[in-house]
Amino acid sequence: MRNFIVLPLILTFMVQGLSAQIELTWKDFADVNFEPKYNATYDVNFLMPTFGSTIKSFQGKEVQIKGFFLDIAGNGEVFLVSANPMASCFFCGAAGPETIIEVDFKQKPPFRTDQIIMVTGVLELNADNVDRCNYILNGATGQLIN
Repeated sequence: MRNFIVLPLILTFMVQGLSAQIELTWKDFADVNFEPKYNATYDVNFLMPTFGSTIKSFQGKEVQIKGFFLDIAGNGEVFLVSANPMASCFFCGAAGPETIIEVDFKQKPPFRTDQIIMVTGVLELNADNVDRCNYILNGATGQLIN
């Protein structure tokens, strides 16, 4: 009888562990190399990513990352989470493209630029579309840290 009670509890904890999101660090997102590649649409070379095996293992999985919230367009249309605040982010030349993640929130977020947040979403690796970031979190939610 005792085994009939213990076994379902163990299985419940195992399933919960499998479905929980994985907290990544910015070091995990640095598992990428960039090579120049010509883009005929824009008639220019872009640095295109080749993702390493570590970050590839998180493709399509629900992950979390803590960083600085950026409303990059200033009008609530394009959101990023960044390893750095706006003044020293990738677009200002102080970091690389591996330090930003495009965030597709489920609902428009209430955060302000440079607030520190924890974002949870499904990781998409983008190696081809130059109009989007290399890392994208889909179906995301966020929580204010400060």
